Amino acid sequence: MSDTRTHPETGQELRRDVRQQTVKFGSLSRVVDVPGWYPEGDGDALFDGTDLHAANTAFKELRSEYGGHVKAVRKARGLTQEEAGHIIGGGPRAFQKYESGKTPPSDAAVGLIEVLDKHPEALATLREVRSKLMAGAASVADAKETIDPVVRGGRRGKATAKLAKARG
Repeated sequence: MSDTRTHPETGQELRRDVRQQTVKFGSLSRVVDVPGWYPEGDGDALFDGTDLHAANTAFKELRSEYGGHVKAVRKARGLTQEEAGHIIGGGPRAFQKYESGKTPPSDAAVGLIEVLDKHPEALATLREVRSKLMAGAASVADAKETIDPVVRGGRRGKATAKLAKARG
């Protein structure tokens, strides 16, 4: 096997080498050695599936370990799994899945978990925002229930009376 090759798009000469790369998931990271075909200095490298095995393994391990971090943050903030799922999002069973490593949290949930880890005072803001969103959703659901019969052309008189009553 030749110790050099040409990058098919950039035309740069590449050499077989092993370089360190940082693999991240949430706030966790690990440095791994990644073999591949690298240019002199910075630039596009080429890898095959075997080259990326260590990085892929590290990513899967970090994703699994992140469940322990999620649990630690949740407990440090005094939240139940259900309450955390309500405040952060994902539903009442989401944190059970995150903490077991069964399902990774979404990028948005990871962001909020990391905010809570670094800024515990943000919990009050998240609770407030979530309760306002839930109140808004409840009023939309109430309005939909009141208006639906009108839209369907059903009990027009009763629905209109309900709507008038709801408006005060």
